[in-house]
This record gives sequence, structure tokens and C-alpha cells, in this order.
Amino acid sequence: MDAKELIHMVYRGAHAGNSSTVSIFRRGVEQSPYADKWMAEGMMYSVYAGRLSAVGTDTDDPLESYWKLRKNLMLYDIPERPIEISGRDAVHLLEKTFTRRISNLPVWRACYGIICAPHGGLVMDGVLIRLAEDRFWYVEANGDTAKWFLALSDGMEVTIRDPKSRVLQVQGPNALKFLEAAAPGQIPERFRYFDAGMFDFGGQNVLVSRTGWTNEMGIEIYGNENLDHSALWDHLFSVGEAFNLERSGSASLGLRRVEAGILDYQSDIDLTMTPFDAGLGTFVDLTKDNFVGKAALEKASKACRLFGYVSKEAKVNAGLTILESGQPVGITKSSCWSPTLESGVGYVVFDQGLSNGETWVGKTLTIEDAAGDEHDCEIVTLPFFDKEKKIPRGLSPELG
Repeated sequence: MDAKELIHMVYRGAHAGNSSTVSIFRRGVEQSPYADKWMAEGMMYSVYAGRLSAVGTDTDDPLESYWKLRKNLMLYDIPERPIEISGRDAVHLLEKTFTRRISNLPVWRACYGIICAPHGGLVMDGVLIRLAEDRFWYVEANGDTAKWFLALSDGMEVTIRDPKSRVLQVQGPNALKFLEAAAPGQIPERFRYFDAGMFDFGGQNVLVSRTGWTNEMGIEIYGNENLDHSALWDHLFSVGEAFNLERSGSASLGLRRVEAGILDYQSDIDLTMTPFDAGLGTFVDLTKDNFVGKAALEKASKACRLFGYVSKEAKVNAGLTILESGQPVGITKSSCWSPTLESGVGYVVFDQGLSNGETWVGKTLTIEDAAGDEHDCEIVTLPFFDKEKKIPRGLSPELG
């Protein structure tokens, strides 16, 4: 089985004779406002954040799109759903909600932020962008955090609303050159990783952040309810002709985000895991004033249970068993064939974290793969390469 076949196997769930592809009735599930620009016969979708996300068709080549992403540019129509939090008590609400400090986040700056339940379990993760002293957008992953904000805002002067934004990601080493061409003369002298700003694209003002779901150099373009989506799309692709810009389904994006160690809420982390379980303890500030889940997190084990695994021969997928000396010790989460490493890679959540100086990292364990065969796998830290994240910061010309 070659790399392309392995990639298609994972994204169609075709392991152990089962398929995860089903037909759905679309009522209550949002279609993209850009769909008429790329919809094709036989398109396969996933449902994410209550929205349809195009995975691709049987004729698409995720491997070809992956290398275009890594070497040039690729555009993705992303279903992430921003939530707007504004008003006099916006910062107060967010300090109560998030595990890290929010009051010191500068305007036009973004940060990764996680939200926990009273028992310390993960409610949501995403990117928070400060648009003004009292106005923020939280770009959540797969969930419905708006109701959580509303429940915690009792007695506060704050507005929680859906700005009806659909996100376009332009990712790849030429992303900033593309931004300069699409919005000439508008890039600030310092437009750093996780900076944000308003840009004029063909006469329309849109929010842009220097972020993405690939750990490549990239930008995210956020529409709104007043946007002419068709005109924006046409502008981007008119400018993009000089860059050979193409759109891809999420399959190639998914390959890169796993290599990059980016976790997906519900697929990799969920309410049963604390930030420490997931290796996200860096984003928990136990010195800040009380926030939801703080008391539980102070008492929780600080040992990490989520790591990466690499296996040269295994046909990898989610839901596979990891064994130590023949005994199950963990289960795989998001997994894929890594075109850069030419190996099967993915995440494993162990039944328990190790303490007293011990670690899962560096151990060679056994994976019972999608074909039912056993293979060696090595446990590693995330991400799988570019450990210092130089690529999205524009500090490294290397591909891996």
C-alpha cells in the first residue's frame, strides 16, 4: 500500500472493514457561504462546529495538496465558529472562564486559550483575539461555547453573539507575500505570529490573524454577516493567480495539523481530560484569581498522558491499542501517514501518566494496527518535527 492509499484509508475510516462515511440530512447544519465556488459531485463532508466541512472527493489527491501547502500556498474553507464577547465586563467574564490571564492580552493580538469545567475537564480550546479593550472574538473548535459564556455571564454587562463569520485559511511559506499582494501596503512593519489586524481586500474590510491549523506560515481571513463572500473569494483568487493558489479539502490540512501536534477538540481531547493530561499545562496559570476549574486543577495530577507515536510499518488510525509487554496501556487518537517523515504518526492517550521522573517518551511499545497486525512504535514529544515552531514564525526555510 503506497502513501496515497494510506492517506485515503485514514480519512475514509476504512479500517477493519468499516466505513465512517454516511449520508446526512442537512437541516440545522450550515453550509459554507463559499460552497458554490468549490462544490463538486461526490464531495465528502464532515460536520464540525455545526457546519459542513469539505473533506474532498475520491478524485482528490491529498498528498499533492499537502506538498503544495508545504512548498507554496493552499487555501482552506474552514468551519471554525468565532464568538464575539463584548461589553464593560468582557474581560471579567473571560478571566473567570479561561485558565490563563486575559487582561494583559494587547489589542490586535491573539492567544491560544482553554476553558475548563468545575471538575477540571476541558470544555473547549481555541484562539482568542482582542479587537478592542472591551471586545474579543473566540474562535472555538468543535463545540458550542457561546452557551457556556452565557451561563457564566449572569449579572455581568456583556454581550455574547455570533458574528456569522466563516474562516478562510491561506497557509504555506508564501502566505505573507500573498497577503501583501491582496492588501498592498497594509501589512504592519511587525506582523508577528499571533498578531491580528483589519485589512482591505478589494474594497471590503476583513479581520486577518497570522495563525492557522497547519504550523506553516499562514493567515486566517474572517468574514462577517455584512461581507460579500463571492466578491472576497474572487478577489483572493484573482490575486492568487500569480501564486498558483488553489483550494483544498480538509484531508491535506489534517495531515499537516497532526504532524504539527495540533489537537482537535472531541477527537483528541475532551471533557474527561484535564489540561495536564493533554500536555497543555503551560496554558494554565494557577497564580491568577479564581477561574472555573482552578480548585480541581490545583489538586489534579500534573503528569501528561498524551504524546505522539511513530511507526514505520503500521497502518495507523484512531482507536488502536498501544501495548506494553502485551498489556494495553493506551489508545490512539488522530493519526495519519506523514509524508514528511514517511511514517505512520499520531497521538496516543495513555491510561495513566508517569511520575517520579519516569516518562513515556523514548519507550518502544507495540501498536495493534488497523490491519490487526502488531508493530513497534516509538513514543515521542509533540510536534513530530519543527519542535521550536520556527516554520510558522518564518524563522526556518526548512520543510521539516
